[in-house]
Amino acid sequence: MHLRLTPFNILAEYIPVIATIVTTILSVVLARATLRYAEASDKSLALAREEFEREWSPELHIKLEKASSSDIKLLVTNLARISVLLQMVQVRKLAQAVPSERYFLNEPLVGGTTWTESFYKRLIVATGDNFQGPIAVSVTFYASSRLFRTDWFRFQVAVKNGNLTQLDALNIAARRVRVLESRGQRPFRRELVRDAAAVPPKEDTVTQS
Repeated sequence: MHLRLTPFNILAEYIPVIATIVTTILSVVLARATLRYAEASDKSLALAREEFEREWSPELHIKLEKASSSDIKLLVTNLARISVLLQMVQVRKLAQAVPSERYFLNEPLVGGTTWTESFYKRLIVATGDNFQGPIAVSVTFYASSRLFRTDWFRFQVAVKNGNLTQLDALNIAARRVRVLESRGQRPFRRELVRDAAAVPPKEDTVTQS
């Protein structure tokens, strides 16, 4: 027996199909909106992380300042907000893999401040009474219970008969400080000596940004 369908019955049969299509379209729209929101959230988190690292990751700047032929100042500036504890200063001629002079410190350096000391005698120990050429200076320090070392900051130096005749900055470090160790992992002095002697020269080469 053939049943005659009324317009109402036809519409009732198509309602599930229409609902499925509408649901699919809404799901696609919501999925695209969710992806855009996730991408925006990822970008916001990346920017926030970069800003946090820029402000709170340790970053030191090293400068040698000539006051006279027999007076040089070493200035170490903490560019970040986090406070650090200066542990060691190393000086080396670029032709040498091992530092010519290193000495230990225990000096706190608050974020945004500069630590300074007389550096003339230390420099002469590293260069000798007569020298002309580039030298490099690096600082090792503790921050957040981890041991860091800055890259090598280069300076062109000329010393004649024990008197400083030239001191010019060649460039500054292009890379951030590197973690050497965390507290409680390895003996402090042994790690520093091994680092100074074992780091290949190519890692100590400073690329100018």
